[in-house]
Amino acid sequence: MLNEPIDSESEGRMNPKSYRYKSAVLDELQRFGILPKPTTEPALIREFLNDLYRLEIRALKQEQVALERTHGSAARKGYADKVVQLRLKYPLLSIPIEHWLEED
Repeated sequence: MLNEPIDSESEGRMNPKSYRYKSAVLDELQRFGILPKPTTEPALIREFLNDLYRLEIRALKQEQVALERTHGSAARKGYADKVVQLRLKYPLLSIPIEHWLEED
């Protein structure tokens, strides 16, 4: 599904509204292979981006649990930093979607 346009119309819904995404938002989305159409609802994109983040945070947690099983609590060192770095990889999740769009 990556590198394919995400659009609510592909979900079988009609959406006549058009959105103008800020170029910085489009650049950030493209890093993840997300290419919204003008008719793609920002909430749908945010949900998809959040799902990607959640997959990565779960994988990080599983890795951490495995490390703790083999190395004990000493393996916790640096985990918080990894979580912060992962969150910084997804800055759009910290920005309200109404700020993703150009003003009319």
